[in-house]
Amino acid sequence: MHRKIAIIGDRFMLPEVFRTEIEKACGNSLDIRTLETAWPDEPMEFGNTALGLDKVKEYFGHPDEVVDFVGDAEILVTQLAPLSDGMMRRLPALKLVAVSRGGPINIDMAAAKAHDIRVVNVPGRNASAVAEFTIGAILAETRLIRVGHEALRKGEWRGDLYRADRTGRELSEMTVGVVGYGNIGTKVVRLLRAFGCRVLVCDPYVQLSADDHNAGVELVSLDELLSRSDVVTLHSRVTAETRGLINKDTIAGMKPGVIFINTARGPLVDYDALYEALVAGHIASAMLETFAIEPVPSDWPLLQLPNVTLTPHIAGASVRTVTYAAEQAAEEVRRYIAGLPPVNPC
Repeated sequence: MHRKIAIIGDRFMLPEVFRTEIEKACGNSLDIRTLETAWPDEPMEFGNTALGLDKVKEYFGHPDEVVDFVGDAEILVTQLAPLSDGMMRRLPALKLVAVSRGGPINIDMAAAKAHDIRVVNVPGRNASAVAEFTIGAILAETRLIRVGHEALRKGEWRGDLYRADRTGRELSEMTVGVVGYGNIGTKVVRLLRAFGCRVLVCDPYVQLSADDHNAGVELVSLDELLSRSDVVTLHSRVTAETRGLINKDTIAGMKPGVIFINTARGPLVDYDALYEALVAGHIASAMLETFAIEPVPSDWPLLQLPNVTLTPHIAGASVRTVTYAAEQAAEEVRRYIAGLPPVNPC
């Protein structure tokens, strides 16, 4: 009997890429059906009590449509399709859910355990993409790439940016503070070391490697990192401890003229306090990739500031992220079919 697999992809995690990798890993003797949803051309949703999805954080897809499509499939491979307790009750054949993202936040995990459904994910799937993007973000601010670009588009030749009192600084003479030392933070530090800058790390749950110590990387408290860093870049997860980590008080402890980078998550930052610091010049400039509300309102005050670069939460989007996540999901499917334990159980 062919194993039935339902793939719900989207316009980033393409369903055909999932199919190709699953067939490569497991062979062609599978009953696979695919569905492509409209994300990211249409925004994802957040917990919805009326639809019984209050225990999932973010998702894309109506529960009835997801249930109808999955039907009698034993395996679901997806990035954003929601799964609530009520949906699982309607899917008695479902035994494995492979979520192609860093965390299964579109799944009610307590319900999955109660229904004996194995859930796996792909931690660090976009770590390389976000790390590279972060380096680009830092360089855009330190070397005035955004400032020069915006002026030239307006017909202004900013020759004054060559003046010693206005030009940018090289990373080789700067101290960069990395907050959070997980999959992404470690890659950011590895890339930063090539520039010869001093690197500070703040993460109470990690130890530096011998290689880090030999390279001069320092593990310090948040207060020390903020007071010493010319650039601060966030790479922490959102937890009760880190929510609002960058606020009026911690910003006050930052080195005057600091450059601030957030390619992590919006809830880490009090954006009202950040706005005030940018207007006052205590923070010289910022590059923001994630926000408390997405999409951001068109009248959001930070959109009006000349010392801010903003991008629409795209740091983790790369072609390699797609293929890597699909490869890892396919391997989890292969292991499940072979009766082997998962690599990344949730």
